[in-house]
Amino acid sequence: VQLQAFGGGLVQAGGSLRLSCADSEGAFSSYVMGWFREAPGKDREFVACINFNRARTHYADFAKGRFFISRNVAAHTLYLHMNNLKPEDTATYYCAARRWGLGAPLRPDEGYDYWGQGTEVTVSS
Repeated sequence: VQLQAFGGGLVQAGGSLRLSCADSEGAFSSYVMGWFREAPGKDREFVACINFNRARTHYADFAKGRFFISRNVAAHTLYLHMNNLKPEDTATYYCAARRWGLGAPLRPDEGYDYWGQGTEVTVSS
């Protein structure tokens, strides 16, 4: 069972990127899916998540209004659309899955069981 993130790259500040995360076996269709990022020298941080039927999403404050999470359940693919990118968005971005639905007792950034390899995003000023 694998999650594979791709779509990172080098972009100028103000530009856009779309990250994708492929669920190669379709194993996570009923899972909450999320994006996290880890910048050099910093801890990993939550970016956004979406539940299995796309009815609920959560975003980190820095992502609100600029990033948009979506998923194509039939294609087993998760997306992160990133707009108005800033140099501080430079990080390795990871996709993840958790079996527990959104809601207590887990926060949106907790409980992820499966992780994909990261894809690097570099935003130049």
